[in-house]
Amino acid sequence: MVEQELEVKFYLRDLSALERKLKDIGANLVQPRVFEINLRYDTQDGELTRWGRVLRLRQDAQAVLTYKGPSQPGQDVNIRQEIEFNVSDFTAARHLLEALGYVIVVTYEKYRTTYTLDNLEIVLDEMPFGYFAEIEGPDAASIQEMAGKLDLDWGARCTDSYLAIFRTMKENRGITFRDLTFANFSQIQAKPEELGVKMADHPQQPTP
Repeated sequence: MVEQELEVKFYLRDLSALERKLKDIGANLVQPRVFEINLRYDTQDGELTRWGRVLRLRQDAQAVLTYKGPSQPGQDVNIRQEIEFNVSDFTAARHLLEALGYVIVVTYEKYRTTYTLDNLEIVLDEMPFGYFAEIEGPDAASIQEMAGKLDLDWGARCTDSYLAIFRTMKENRGITFRDLTFANFSQIQAKPEELGVKMADHPQQPTP
């Protein structure tokens, strides 16, 4: 599948509260919570990263190979070309990429739950460094409208990738390990300022 990806992320205090809002407004659950492992590939000299390109092999409920082109600068949402398709064998796809000379530069994990509503995809991500919602849609206006329905602060939106957020935290925290895994973060509590993000959801008020 070849398409243009338009998306934004929101850093969350309370993932379960946002999921309740999604159900309240009639969102459809299309993929229950699933564990993902992602392998990010590059050339030996880092050419893909230098040009803002992504080559990724992912395993969740299925195996998926993805290419993403450079992001378009100066946009309200993250806009980039995306080519993505399923592969029948995760291990064979990994061997193929490595036979072509690509090397794994980082491994990252997450748990993801996926909803759809009004031609948009809303995913709830549990990252090793915190909770995020990601809204993907056909245009910035519809994405912003959905953020409003979910009471998310548009001004707190983030267009960086998870690996870019990870790099920011590594610089701020002096982290030296390579991979964004739950094991590596088992003793680390990330703070928004270390990630370079702002909380986008509002604190829940106690019920009288």
